Amino acid sequence: MTLLALEDIHKSFASAEGPVPVLQGVSLTVAGGEVVALTGESGSGKSTLLHIAAGLEAPDAGRVLVGGQDMAALPDTGRAKLRRGTVGLVFQQFNLVPSLSVGANLAFQARLAGGHDAAFCTQLAARLGLSDLVARYPEQLSGGQQQRVAIGRALAARPKVLLADEPTGNLDEATGDAVFALMLELARAQGAALLLVTHSARLAGRCDRVVHLRAGRLA
Repeated sequence: MTLLALEDIHKSFASAEGPVPVLQGVSLTVAGGEVVALTGESGSGKSTLLHIAAGLEAPDAGRVLVGGQDMAALPDTGRAKLRRGTVGLVFQQFNLVPSLSVGANLAFQARLAGGHDAAFCTQLAARLGLSDLVARYPEQLSGGQQQRVAIGRALAARPKVLLADEPTGNLDEATGDAVFALMLELARAQGAALLLVTHSARLAGRCDRVVHLRAGRLA
């Protein structure tokens, strides 16, 4: 079953010289339990496409369907509710809540979605190597530790669509491989659709499918 569908997505950004096209008719589907790697050069529009898939940015044209629901047809509150309960996001910038402990950050998304499972959060913390850090705050963590918290937060809500932007970019190779293996395992076990932006050919090679974005189009 298709859980994420991007249909003929177009997006341009304004500049002094006029509109700069970033995405020019991108269509992509990701089924439940499927892991798709999105690759491309820097500036090719990968992160923009991910933000559109999450409903954080609106396309100039085209449709985004999440679990069969048209994002554009929903009010702002509806899109926010869909993101809370259905979509998990792993940002490059982490976006942790600085006033919350690691444990509270891990549970944050799941609590918003009304599906907090304390035992599952404890299990995630252990598997992400965070068990000894749950009482700390983001400012007390390294970049790699913050990255693992951000990944755990997204997974804790058991999303049906998981969107990850370079999720292992701040981790060493061994830790990155272990964390990525956990993401794959949980996404497939939960029947989630995972769309992953990565520059790593090694990680992309472990996905079910690889799509390449070049000059605003899928090559």
